[in-house]
Amino acid sequence: MTTTIGRDDLRAAIETAAVTVVDALPAAPYRARHLPGALNLVVDDAPDHAAEVLPDRDAPVVTYSTNAVCGRGEALAALLGELGYRDVRVYADGIEDRVAAGLPVEAA
Repeated sequence: MTTTIGRDDLRAAIETAAVTVVDALPAAPYRARHLPGALNLVVDDAPDHAAEVLPDRDAPVVTYSTNAVCGRGEALAALLGELGYRDVRVYADGIEDRVAAGLPVEAA
């Protein structure tokens, strides 16, 4: 089971640059909208590209996807843990929760 993080804690972590946020959705949805400063990495690419995208395995990381029903954020968080990342959490409610709360998102 992966540790989760809620909207308010994640918002504070983003505002203070205390975490690296990773969007686990494919490139097209990521380009359309993502959390501020989020990087993009899908679970299928993680074994080969995680070290490039996330070089510090001790740095705090939060993964997310669409919402609590979408399992991509959780799957990526679990895989990152298997790859040796030590501080990985998942924002299970995803970008839909952030948008519903009226918080800003970015587009690529």
